[in-house]
Amino acid sequence: MNRKIIHIDCDCFYAAVEMRDDPTLRHRPLAVGGDPGRRGVISTCNYEAREYGVHSAMASAHARRLCPELVILPPRISYYKEVSQQIHRIFRLFTETIEPLSLDEAYLDVTDQPHYQGSATRMAEAIRKQIRAQVGITVSAGVAPNKFLAKIASDWNKPDGLCVIPPHKTDDFIRQLPIEKLHGVGKVTAQKLHNLGIRTCADIRGYDRFGFIDKVGSFGEHLYRLAHGIDERPVQARSLRKSLSVEHTYPDDLPDLASCQEKLPGLKQQLEQRLERKPQRQAIKKAFVKLKFSDFTSTTMECCDDNPTLDTYRGLFDQAFKRKDLAVRLLGVGVRFQEQDTAPHNQIAFEF
Repeated sequence: MNRKIIHIDCDCFYAAVEMRDDPTLRHRPLAVGGDPGRRGVISTCNYEAREYGVHSAMASAHARRLCPELVILPPRISYYKEVSQQIHRIFRLFTETIEPLSLDEAYLDVTDQPHYQGSATRMAEAIRKQIRAQVGITVSAGVAPNKFLAKIASDWNKPDGLCVIPPHKTDDFIRQLPIEKLHGVGKVTAQKLHNLGIRTCADIRGYDRFGFIDKVGSFGEHLYRLAHGIDERPVQARSLRKSLSVEHTYPDDLPDLASCQEKLPGLKQQLEQRLERKPQRQAIKKAFVKLKFSDFTSTTMECCDDNPTLDTYRGLFDQAFKRKDLAVRLLGVGVRFQEQDTAPHNQIAFEF
């Protein structure tokens, strides 16, 4: 089945967010990770740091030895989650069939989507453009008929790149792929394959299926299928959402509770509009509000209510504001849904 799969991968996500927030860090070797003096580990780094050999999962102390000028910032995971949620809101403008792999990476199935006359390529371009404009970071995208190829494609033109592998070109693309690109092939397996004279997918294709499995072992079945471009895994979407919310960051901090309450009707109206646009109806379990104060700390307050009103949210605002009694820079209102089982999404595409 030819699906239309987009794989989005943010370029050095944590570091990109830090450089966005502090432009003086741009063009300097930068990493996000633990303290070099306390056996810290690098979570991610920008491309300037990678030129020195720094990479994720490396000990911070070793990274600093490779690059004495390396700036190492402590991670702000809760903040990165907020940025990731902003990115996912852009994804949902194009499809609800989204499989997150991490905060900075996700598969999107756009097989049956009408946007841009159904062109997955143009949808990927639009997603990249919106993330750059609204979030302020770059992402790379891969477009292909299955997840295996889409993930490889997103890495093909990094950073800030787009690679499209349409169905009629998959065979030629796969043949020239180094075996190291296949999922699960590490140094040991790669060396074993090299010893057999196998360096590309074309070399694997030179074997019949059972002959290859006999030489490589049980893992050979997986490699043989990938070398022939076979990956039938669907995008495992959370087709029913756990929650839905709207939030707004104000250019000037809201000084008191009364000014926060004044913004509530508009936020509630936006939430209702988003609920109406949802393709699937879900029973509401809870209402919640989010406040981010002027000191950048956040708090969330929620209550059980299957039909929240303005008074529900006013009461939650009142309780949340008392936790800090500071000026507020961001307000959000939302609902949490009752959990339900869902069937997997599975569609066939004919145009790419």
